[in-house]
Amino acid sequence: MNIQTVIHDIPPLYDADCRVLLLGSIPSPKSRETRFFYGHPQNRFWRVLAAVLGEETPQTVEQKRALCLNHHIALWDTIAKCDIAGASDTSIKNAMPNDIGWLLTRTRIDRVFATGGKSAALYRKLIEPVTHLPITALPSTSPANAAWSLDRLVEAYRVIL
Repeated sequence: MNIQTVIHDIPPLYDADCRVLLLGSIPSPKSRETRFFYGHPQNRFWRVLAAVLGEETPQTVEQKRALCLNHHIALWDTIAKCDIAGASDTSIKNAMPNDIGWLLTRTRIDRVFATGGKSAALYRKLIEPVTHLPITALPSTSPANAAWSLDRLVEAYRVIL
């Protein structure tokens, strides 16, 4: 396994009206390449979110930004820096958190959801003691989470509404 240190350099997607925050762990190599969240074409995040919101699946970064902001949803990641092998959340070591408290002061966010177990666990350990805002773990939309069908993911993600 080729472990590398990754520094998160994609800014959070938010505006002052956001009420919900969806947190991944750290951008995958493909997301870092596209410079936006959930950039791997096989990741089901955008299909799931669009279905939950009753919208068309966005194709471009601008459409993805608009989908989120039109529905007052902010996107970011729990981790600012870590050691990781590829996109494997299970390999994450030495995680340092993003400053979620900073984001909360600039928005109306009162509900936080993790798009996977590792993000939720690290949020609970590193961030929740500071923000006192609990997180709800949702199943990963990664293609690696093949046990969850698209329909099951959509049902699980309806809790963000």
